[in-house]
Amino acid sequence: MSGKLLQIDHEKCTGCRLCELVCAVRHHQVSNPTKSRIRVVKWEAEGVYVPTACQQCQDAPCQMACPSKAIARDEALGAVAVDYDKCIGFRTCVSVCPFGAMHFVPGERKVIKCDLCDGDPQCARFCDVGAVRYVEPSDVGLTRGRSAARRLLEANDVNGSVPPQD
Repeated sequence: MSGKLLQIDHEKCTGCRLCELVCAVRHHQVSNPTKSRIRVVKWEAEGVYVPTACQQCQDAPCQMACPSKAIARDEALGAVAVDYDKCIGFRTCVSVCPFGAMHFVPGERKVIKCDLCDGDPQCARFCDVGAVRYVEPSDVGLTRGRSAARRLLEANDVNGSVPPQD
């Protein structure tokens, strides 16, 4: 897969939902979060906000499930995109997305998902706290590795144990 990816850090999200609004304006010219391709979900029990967007899966379940073959990968951008000339609004893609990132807009009778705004995702551009960023795929792995290492160190500090030395 080529191209950049959206990297979401829910720990930084303040729940302002500006990402939803700029996405809806960019794609539908309305300030209506139900028409956004990124959604901010509040996990009430934990008191955290979690932005959710398409992960542009390498083996995209939405693409495989589409009966009209309306979903394909844009190799240049690296995005899994919907061809609205082929889409029949069947919604199988919505039901199989493991991230809940496909949505159906009833008034338009079509599915929507993140298309990376043709390489300039507005959600990342307007996220002042850096909860949504547009990064190279190698940066995602590096950030995840650092985060895992930090959690391991914190767990060892809490337990009073010392990690084994080689």
